[in-house]
Formats: sequence, structure tokens, C-alpha cells
Amino acid sequence: MKLQYIIPRVVRHFLPEKFVRFLLLHNWIIQAGLETNDPFAAVQRYTHILTERSRSLNGKRVMVFGYGGRFDIGFALLKQGAGYVILCDRYAAPDEEHNRRAFLTEEKFFSMQAEGLRPRHEHMSLLQVDIRDAQVSQTVQPFDYVISNSVYEHLEDVEGITRALSRLTKPDGLHIHYVDLRDHFFKYPFEMLRFSEKTWRTWLNPSTNHNRYRLWEYRSAFEACFKHVEIEIVAREEAEFQKLLPHIRPEFVSGNIDEDSATLIRIVAYN
Repeated sequence: MKLQYIIPRVVRHFLPEKFVRFLLLHNWIIQAGLETNDPFAAVQRYTHILTERSRSLNGKRVMVFGYGGRFDIGFALLKQGAGYVILCDRYAAPDEEHNRRAFLTEEKFFSMQAEGLRPRHEHMSLLQVDIRDAQVSQTVQPFDYVISNSVYEHLEDVEGITRALSRLTKPDGLHIHYVDLRDHFFKYPFEMLRFSEKTWRTWLNPSTNHNRYRLWEYRSAFEACFKHVEIEIVAREEAEFQKLLPHIRPEFVSGNIDEDSATLIRIVAYN
């Protein structure tokens, strides 16, 4: 058992969430995702996938699921031609300091309101609810595309949230989700798979939650909601997995070494 893993993990488990968010937004110790660090590169990645399927962002309604509080990804989508963007995050409030600094002069898309800088509703809106409670209404219309990056591995209810998102998607809509399967103590990509659920939940699971789902579990969750599910292994670390395999709990091993050692996957789902 690696104390150099255990001690930071226990500390991380008990850190106040506000402090964790501060570290995340400043990229100190905890790394932010591509949408935060390079939103235009993130949009180009989604655009490439759409182009491969003879689709585009032009005029489409897009939900960014788990946007993290910064408006950058929504702005990048609009600049790329999206017709309307909803930034959805149950937990992250808008990062007022960053958003004001980045977008105060972008008066076409943003305006100052009593609570701070906010998107103009004709282009973009915020949705800070449990998505499982969201229904199609005047304020929440069905989406052409639902996208996320490094969000799904933090969900408590993967199946329920996937069902909810599928209900909010147009019949010909499409989902693109990047899921990081690594232990987010990145130096030890599979270390979290050594521990029982009770030990993980009681002592080691970070306050942002890490569900430890494996590739085949995501496949099952999406196949229950969509007719077509494509999962591409973007990155894998077979040597690291093989080294730790004698200590990995059996529920995290399928016997397919390609899938077992996957560290980053891309899910594309549609009907």
C-alpha cells in the first residue's frame, strides 16, 4: 500500500469543496479540463467529430453538461456557429471574476445584471439544476447536441443522468462525451481500483466524487438509452495496468486488456 497515495487521498477526501474549487479554477495541484484551459481547442475537437458524421454546429442547440462555471466554452461554441447554448452545472456557480475579466466587452453575448455578468438569453443561458428534474419546457427546449469533458466520471447516478439527458435530446440529436477513467491522482492511474467500495467511499473518494466506472459500464448505461453507441479508446496504459493487476479488485477487471487499461474514452451516442 502506497502511503504517498493514501495520505494525499485522505486529505483530498476531507478538503472543503470551496477550497477544492479554488484550486481547480487556478489550476493549482488539481488540473482543470480542456474546456477551461483551451475552450477553442475543445470546440474544434467536437467540430471534427461532427464533420466526420456530416454534421455541423451551425444553428444548433447545444448543451454543455458540466461547464464548470466559466463561460468560455459557450462563447467558443457561439463563435463557431452554434445557434443557442445552455451551460448546465448543478454544482458550479459562475466564476464571476474570470467571466467579467474575459467577457465584459463582449456586449453582443453578455450583459451586467444584479448578480453579475450573465449571458444574453437570446444566445445562451445557464441551467443550475439536477438534470434529472429538468423537463422540456419553454425554457428548456430539446437539444441537437449534448457534450461534456471529464464530467461523467464524477457522476453519482450515471444511468439516471444519461436517461435524463437522452430525454432532452432531439430524436436525431447526438451526444459526445469524453470520460477520463484514470484515478485523478494521475501519477497512479489505476490505484483507486485496489479498494473496496466501503473503503473508497469512507476514506478516499474525493469530495468531487469519482465513481470508478469502467468502460463496459459506460457502454451499458448509454446502450440503455441510445440505439447507436460508439466508444473509442483515446488513451490507455497497459503496462501500468498489468503491473497493478494482482492487486486490482475483480469487479474492475473484464479480461479485455484493451478496455481494462483504457484511461481516456470518447463516447458518441445517437438514435
